[in-house]
Parts: sequence; C-alpha cells; structure tokens
Amino acid sequence: MAAGLAWHDGAFAALPAAAALFAGWLIQVGGVLTDNYTNLRREPEDREHPELVRALKSGTLTLGQLRAAMTACLVLALLTGVYLVLKAGPGVIAIGFASIAAAYVYSAGPFPFGRHGFADPLFFLFFGVVSVAGVYYVQAEHLPLAALALGVPVGALTTNILIIDDIRDREFDVVKGKNTIAVRFGAGWSRAEFAAFLAVAYLSPFWFWLGFGFGPWVLLPLATLPYAGLTLRDVLTLDRHVDLIPVTPKAGRLLLAYSLFLAAGVALAR
Repeated sequence: MAAGLAWHDGAFAALPAAAALFAGWLIQVGGVLTDNYTNLRREPEDREHPELVRALKSGTLTLGQLRAAMTACLVLALLTGVYLVLKAGPGVIAIGFASIAAAYVYSAGPFPFGRHGFADPLFFLFFGVVSVAGVYYVQAEHLPLAALALGVPVGALTTNILIIDDIRDREFDVVKGKNTIAVRFGAGWSRAEFAAFLAVAYLSPFWFWLGFGFGPWVLLPLATLPYAGLTLRDVLTLDRHVDLIPVTPKAGRLLLAYSLFLAAGVALAR
C-alpha cells in the first residue's frame, strides 16, 4: 500500500521500502515468538498448542531457544533500522520503538493487552495505520494524510483476522483467563465487530476517490467483495474451533487481495 502511494507521489524507493518491510516482518515474528514464550510459561500444559507442549517435553524446543529467537529478531530489526534512520531521519526511531513496544505489550509485561481485551485497537493501529505510514515515510521522508488514511482498511481487515481467532479460541482463552473481546462480551459482539470492520474496509475506497481525488481506479478492491461476503458468512455461521481454523487463512487471502488491488489503484491514479 505504501509503495503504491509512493509511486503515485513520485517518491517510490525500492530499497527503503524493502528494508522497512523486512524490519516490520522481524518485529511481527518476534511478537509471535514472545506470545508463544509467555503462553508456555503461563500454561505449560496449554491445550491450545499441543504441538509446542510436546516439543518442550521432548526437548526439541526449549524456552531458552525461544528467547534467543526473540532476541535475534529484535537485533536484526534494530540493525535494519539503522539504515532506515540514516535514510529517512530520526522519525524512524519513534516508529520502530513504538512497533517493538506494541509487539511486546500484546502478550508480555505487567499488563498484556491481549489478555485484557485491548488487542483489537493495537492491531488496527500498528498493522494498519502505522505500517502503511511508516513504510511510506522511509521512502518520501514526509507523511501526508493520505498515507495515514490508506492504513485504515488495512488495519480493519487485519484486525478481522484476530477477531476470527478470538471467536475460534474463546473456550481455550476462558480456561487461561485471557479476556479477549469474544470472551468478555461474547461471540455475537465479535461477529458484529467483524462485520463493522468489513464495512469500513469497503467504504474506504469511496472515501479515497471522493475525498482524496485519487480517481476511480481506487475502487478496484471492490472486486474482492464476493470473497469478503463468503468470509463473512463463515464468521457468522460457523462456531466450532475446527470449523473456524480454515477461515483465518481465508481472511488473510482477502487482506492480501484487497491490499494489492488498492495499491495498484492508487498507483494507477497518477
């Protein structure tokens, strides 16, 4: 998305964009490893992840190895960040450290957001608005309102992936004392939230067209609307853990297709 906007603005820079993508990916992987590490420390017999429990018991995986992998991701992200700071200035430091902090507080620290029902805004902000704006910033070295706005549908569809997982895993989360939105307010609330975020995503192209003047090419993501409808149907009708497992990658494919179409639409609107 950021590359499409940078192309539209005549500011596309492949190497900074790739470096920002790599650093963001490392922070995300580090966050996943942190989540696994803290879960296994709290729940050594975690029924939600029996493969990890078996690996720990057999010795093929240790908590020390997870810590080492977390550290490696952080160090590599910071090293990549040095190049980005040299390229785009000290603003990158704030973006990078805020992203690292978000990955950490999701599952670790004295008040893990994921365990207290605050993961949804965290996902929306950092997987959407901050990600798109950050990658645009390292290319153009300034931050227009459009770079923030284009992160809104990305954040909405990414948060929907989390919502599916929270609906699917709520029985495990109750046992672990993890108060996600689905646990605290029920699956019905989460399904309504999913539908609301879907509406945000598919109304956004009209906002970009009429409000930002990008032209009708930004309506390209509407081509994914039938697939979005199928995903929504699954979320509204399926309830068993095993039935909802395939819906997570389906939502991921929707996010990818939508983003590619919107990025292309923004780039073509030059």
